[in-house]
Amino acid sequence: MDTFGQIASRIVKEQELIIGPLAWDEASQVQDLRIVDRQAGTIEIAPGTNHGKVIDNLVNRYVDLFGRAAREACREAAVSLVADLPPSEVPSSLK
Repeated sequence: MDTFGQIASRIVKEQELIIGPLAWDEASQVQDLRIVDRQAGTIEIAPGTNHGKVIDNLVNRYVDLFGRAAREACREAAVSLVADLPPSEVPSSLK
């Protein structure tokens, strides 16, 4: 799993702690994001897509449901992985 797949996985797992299985249902609705193994938390982002935009779309699904607190939970979940990315690659929703 690449860095953006790991970021997506951490975000979904963190949201799952808050909202339960609905977190996975919401993630499955994000275009170009594929849940490989829900139990293991393995997620892939389609090659050739804008990975940052896919992460933004994932975060925005949770924000649409639960507001600003959801965005903060997503940022906290991904903070250690985002720190390793060049600033230009950090999804805007996680800045």
